[in-house]
Amino acid sequence: MVKTKIGALASGSGSNFEEIVKACENGILENKATIEVLISNKNGAYCMERAKNHNVPYVLIESDNHQGTREDFDQKMIEVLDKYNCELILLVGYMRFVSGLFINHFNGNVMNIHPALLPSFKGMHAHEDALTYGVKISGVTVHFADVHEDHGPIIIQKAVPVYDTDNKETLGARILKWEHKAFPKAIELFCDGRLHIDGRLVRIEGEVKL
Repeated sequence: MVKTKIGALASGSGSNFEEIVKACENGILENKATIEVLISNKNGAYCMERAKNHNVPYVLIESDNHQGTREDFDQKMIEVLDKYNCELILLVGYMRFVSGLFINHFNGNVMNIHPALLPSFKGMHAHEDALTYGVKISGVTVHFADVHEDHGPIIIQKAVPVYDTDNKETLGARILKWEHKAFPKAIELFCDGRLHIDGRLVRIEGEVKL
């Protein structure tokens, strides 16, 4: 079986990135995918150390002092990802929007993960927003990315309970455990050719178990 070549974009610690790498090394993606390269836009981000520990090539393309357009910045990433022949791009804690140029270049094969049940609680403060609103259930969403924030067609969602005693750290830790399961599963479905996009609906062939 030909393995899907994956490129990852990250801005922070990269815990989801590392779980996906492990899934490729000896988990559900072992015979289905490889992480070809990591790109980080933040100097000093720990995700690059994780990549180094797993012998994954990594490239720093800093965004803080970028003077051009979003498309100019994304073109730099495209050149790296094309060098590694990446077919599927993962946004694993990547704290920038990607442009239509980027999405279209990869034919929409760009996935993002969000620590809430979209369309609720978009943005960078999902846990705080969920707690402030008083919901009893939050969760995780893996979706295809588009040019809007946390918006594209949904692939997988997993509901996670919210307790009265929760703070953003305890809720975040509970949801993170399911992030580490949901993202590799969504990638597996992609690699197996089981995902079919129909407008906003992602049709999945067969049963899905997390």
